[in-house]
Amino acid sequence: MGAQQLVLFKDVNEKEVRRVVGRELKQYRALKVSLQNRLEREEAGITILYPTLNHEEKMKELKVKQMERALQNALDDIEREIITQKYLSSTRVKDINLYLDMGLTKDQYYSIKKQAIFQLATALGII
Repeated sequence: MGAQQLVLFKDVNEKEVRRVVGRELKQYRALKVSLQNRLEREEAGITILYPTLNHEEKMKELKVKQMERALQNALDDIEREIITQKYLSSTRVKDINLYLDMGLTKDQYYSIKKQAIFQLATALGII
């Protein structure tokens, strides 16, 4: 009888998970700024500064809170650093520059990055 490998994520398309998590991380940046801007308007007593086409403020706020919780609690320091630099930075960072700056090998970097993306996907209920 051969040993069977434990599969944590059955039938999950890895590329699709990366694409969805990457998109959500990019959207998180914009949603976080939107939330900060709304709070700033409320403090100034201004309700409408720009025309609003989308009135889903509670959903936006919830997405920001859940993403922040996932980033803080589901990732270790190295995973968080990779995600922060790669997806949450205002400048585009190439993977090679990131793993060289962090002192990681290419294999270590991609393994940790994959693990971080799957951790976020799990924490956010994507998978």
